[in-house]
Amino acid sequence: MTDASGGVYRVPFVKASACGNDFLLVEERFAPVDLADLTRRACDRHEGVGADGIEWLSEDDEADIAARLINADGSPAEISGNGTRCVAALLASAHEEHRTFSVRTGAGVRICELIMRQDPEFAFAVDMWAPQVGEPEAIALSGGPVTGTAVSTGNPHFVVLVDEFVDGWQAVAAELEAHPRFPQRTNVELVRVVSAGEVEARLFERGAGETLSSGTGSVAAAVAAIAAGRARSPVRVLTPGGAQTVIWDGSVTLRGSARLVCAGSFYR
Repeated sequence: MTDASGGVYRVPFVKASACGNDFLLVEERFAPVDLADLTRRACDRHEGVGADGIEWLSEDDEADIAARLINADGSPAEISGNGTRCVAALLASAHEEHRTFSVRTGAGVRICELIMRQDPEFAFAVDMWAPQVGEPEAIALSGGPVTGTAVSTGNPHFVVLVDEFVDGWQAVAAELEAHPRFPQRTNVELVRVVSAGEVEARLFERGAGETLSSGTGSVAAAVAAIAAGRARSPVRVLTPGGAQTVIWDGSVTLRGSARLVCAGSFYR
């Protein structure tokens, strides 16, 4: 596709980051038919803009906006807690009078309550709904079995509680992500319990690899630690990209920041 002058077509975007988990926010009306291909190229850290995924935005009859998430590798995802906050930050920047924003994700509508505004940074409390928590199970890997807990936060997770983060954990996480036990693949969290109210997490996201942070991953980390009797709500989740707070009282509320980084055009 070219512009009116016959030149390269430009796809406008806003880049946003939530605790180092970065996304491009693009209106879907600017997109070609092949969203996966454009997402892969735009998210490339060397030949593109660079991001963990693209939130493709469109109008919605019942929510303020619809956000369709595609991972950096071109695969679709149901939801990103951090990506949803990034979308809410974009809405908040355009509607200074509003404090509540509804975002339709592939896992349903999430309500984002604005709790801090200091343009271009915002913070939200997001209703993440009730999680589904499985029983601990051992997964057979090439290096031996690994025991963890499957958690659904609208997307799939496998949480492994550890005493420390050992070198090479990414290879174990990658094997778990693609294990036949998870036909749709899974996000993986390694979690070290610091105290009853605080955990550390390392994250390996389906379709993106190791990331600095994850909203749904932080929820899964906290929920698994609470279910194991090793933490209690609220739980502060520390990741390399920053901290988020998870409150589990039937449903889950996720509190964290999101920052608008820059705007531009991707040439395709």
